Amino acid sequence: MNNNKISNILMGLVGLLILLSMSLFVVDQRQNAIVFQLGEVVSVKAEPGLHFKVPLLQNVRYFDSRILTLDAGEPERFITAEKKNVLVDSFVKWRIIDVKQYYISVGGDEVRANTRLLQTVNSSMREEFGKRTISEVISGERDKIMATLRTKADADARKIGVEVLDVRLKRVDFPLEISESVYRRMDAERKRVANELRATGNAEGEKIKADADKQREVILAEAYRDAQKTKGEGDAKASALYASAFGRNPEFYSFYRSLEAYKQSFKNKSDVMVLDPSSSFFKYLKSSGKSGK
Repeated sequence: MNNNKISNILMGLVGLLILLSMSLFVVDQRQNAIVFQLGEVVSVKAEPGLHFKVPLLQNVRYFDSRILTLDAGEPERFITAEKKNVLVDSFVKWRIIDVKQYYISVGGDEVRANTRLLQTVNSSMREEFGKRTISEVISGERDKIMATLRTKADADARKIGVEVLDVRLKRVDFPLEISESVYRRMDAERKRVANELRATGNAEGEKIKADADKQREVILAEAYRDAQKTKGEGDAKASALYASAFGRNPEFYSFYRSLEAYKQSFKNKSDVMVLDPSSSFFKYLKSSGKSGK
């Protein structure tokens, strides 16, 4: 009897624990939860912690409240104002801000939400790119385009309980066939500029070289002129000194000139001169001989 009573009590406790465990659920700080009753939304639990529900009658579904990333995957093709095709690779940062509206709009399906956001972003991107040239798209107004895309995408996303935090253009590129054409044109342009710079450099080099040669010739000419002038002045002073010195004693000057003439005439032993003995050339030799006697 007592054993049956104890067993009943234990079974009752176990049942109570099972019922209690079915009545409790935990909401993580990274999640929001919706409590359903017979398929209808009863309440939304956004605060993290322990919450209660009616067991068997109510069920709970969890939704991620963190920032999610929508990556477009393959680059999309868009047309600019110049009717040129560009490939755009982008991504979107978004999160759920109204979990109830999110569930009503897309059934809580992240894939459907991504599809809706991608359609909105692509539509806005097609509109914005169609207003701008390639240069503006690639660099000139890139930040402005991303800000406009985020604003438009966020305005539409809030209709499904979602907030768009950012829209980024990872890469804007030309299709392969256009890229090759652009590359060839850029390569030809760079070569043309290089040739122009090289020709300009050669011309400047020749000009500098010619100017340097001209300055060299001028400097040499002026130096030669100054040297000749200095040499002439020196010769003039030397001649003046000689004239002054020899003018004081003409006889000595005549004797000195004769010695110089003898020295130049009898420089080599093989030199032979045929002169009249009475020639004035032997004047001082004769005088020397007489004085010697």
